[in-house]
Amino acid sequence: MNPTVTGGGVRRSAQRLAADRSRVVTMLFVPGREGFDRQEPRTSAVVSRILALDDDEVERSLDDVAARFEHRHRDLIDTFRRHADELAERLDPRCQLSERRRLLLGATFTNEYAIEGAALCNPSMVAHPDQTGIPEGSLRFVMSVRAIGEGHRSSIEFRTGTVDDRGKVNIEAAPRFATRGVTETVPLDAVVFRSELRRLRSDGESADYVLDALGEQFTVAELEERLTRLQAQLATRRQDGSIISLMRRIAERTYDIRFPEDTSLAERVLLPAIAAERNGMEDARFVRFEHRDRAVSYFATYTAYDGVDIAQQLLETTDFRAFTSSPIVNLAANKGLALFPRRIGGRFAALSRSDHETNTVVFSENLRLWEDALPYQVPTQTWEVLQLGNCGSPIETDAGWLVLTHGVGPMRTYRIGAILLDLEDPTRIIGQLREPLLSPAPDEQDGYVPNVVYSCGSLVHAGTLILPYGIGDSAIGVATLSLPVLLADLAAS
Repeated sequence: MNPTVTGGGVRRSAQRLAADRSRVVTMLFVPGREGFDRQEPRTSAVVSRILALDDDEVERSLDDVAARFEHRHRDLIDTFRRHADELAERLDPRCQLSERRRLLLGATFTNEYAIEGAALCNPSMVAHPDQTGIPEGSLRFVMSVRAIGEGHRSSIEFRTGTVDDRGKVNIEAAPRFATRGVTETVPLDAVVFRSELRRLRSDGESADYVLDALGEQFTVAELEERLTRLQAQLATRRQDGSIISLMRRIAERTYDIRFPEDTSLAERVLLPAIAAERNGMEDARFVRFEHRDRAVSYFATYTAYDGVDIAQQLLETTDFRAFTSSPIVNLAANKGLALFPRRIGGRFAALSRSDHETNTVVFSENLRLWEDALPYQVPTQTWEVLQLGNCGSPIETDAGWLVLTHGVGPMRTYRIGAILLDLEDPTRIIGQLREPLLSPAPDEQDGYVPNVVYSCGSLVHAGTLILPYGIGDSAIGVATLSLPVLLADLAAS
C-alpha cells in the first residue's frame, strides 16, 4: 500500500497505529472501590476467605493465575508480593503465610488495566536522545501518545521509530510488555506554592506562616512538620483547616517517576499517580529544549484531570527513564501550553490559549509560572470559527517559527493549519495559510470523537515536516510534506 498524496503536497503514510487492547499493566485492586457507586471496601472479608482455603486449592488457583497471566507482564510474581504487602495491616501478626498463599493473596488484589482499551490518539514527536546505531542520514525519534483506557482515563505511552534521509517514517512495533514506573518524592518549590495559592485566593497569614520558615526549596517532611504546627494554632488564626489540605494537594503534584534500567523506552507508561490526574494525563506536548549552555532537556506540558477540574503539569526528563512532574501555575492559559525549544530574549516562551479560542504567546523566567498572555491570532476563517489552538511546540526554521495550529469549525470538525511567527518577536505573524494543511479524509471521519485530526507535536528532518496526528481520537496516522514547499506557501500567503 502506497502513501496517499493530498492537496498542498501532504502525503499520508500507509502506516497507522490503532489501539491495542492487549497492552495491559497491573494495578492494586480494592473490591468495593471499582465502580462509580463506591462502597466500603470488602478487603477484610476477602482476606479471610483466602486464609480459609486449603493448601491444595491455593496451589491450584495460583498455578491457574500464573498460566494465564505470567506471559502478559514483566515480574508478575514480584507484583503479587508487593500487593500482598499492602495488606499486612489486615493480617494477625501471629499469622504465618506460606509463600504460595501470600502470592495468591496478592493476585486476588490485582487486576489488569488495558491502557489502550478505548483509544489511542494525540501524538507528539521529538528526536530520540540516543542517535547511535542508525543508518547515516536517518533520525531516531520518540513519539508520545495519549492512551485512553477504562473509564476514559488517559495515560502517556511512547513509541519509537526512524525517519530516513528521504523523510520516510517507520514506527517500530510496540514491545511485548507495558511497564509502570515507581514514584518518589522530590524537593518542593516555594515560588510555585505562593503563586498557586495566590491564584486560588488562598494566600494569607497561615500560608505565610508555613512558607516563610521553609526557604525557597523544602522537602515533603519539612512541609508536614510546619503544617502540624499550623494545625495546632488554627483556633487563633483567620483561616480554617482547608489551607492545610490545599497545601498538601499542591505538594502532591510534584513527584519523580523512575523506570527500571532493563526496560525499553517504548515499554514505559506514565499512568496517573496523583489525585489531580486520577482521571487522566491528557495531550502531552513534548519538546527537545536546548539550554543556554547547550545541554538538552525534554519537557512536556500536559493536562491533569481529576474528573471535575483541570490543572497543568510539567514533565522533565533527559533520558525518558526518569521523569519529574510538577505543577504549572498557569494564569495565562487553560489547556494546550506548548513550550518553545529555546529561550527567546533570555526568557522562556510558550504558546498558550487564554480565552479558549485565541492563540497567544507567554514569556516567563520560570517554567512553572506563566502570566500575561499576548494574543497573536484570532479566528478568521470558517474552518477555525469556533476556536483556535496549537498543535505542539513551534519549530525553528531560518524563515521563522513554524507553528501548526488546530481550528474547529462547522460540525465540530478539527483541522490542522500552519502559521509562521517572527523569530525575535513571536507575537508577530509573518505567514499564514488560509486553507487547512490537513483535514479529515473520508476514511478519517469516524472514530471515538468523529471528524477530528489533531497533533501535539511534529518535527523536521531531511527537509521534511513529519506530522503525526490523531484520527477521531481512535488511531494515529503520519503525514509528511516538503518543508521548503510549506515555507514558500507561507511566504506567499
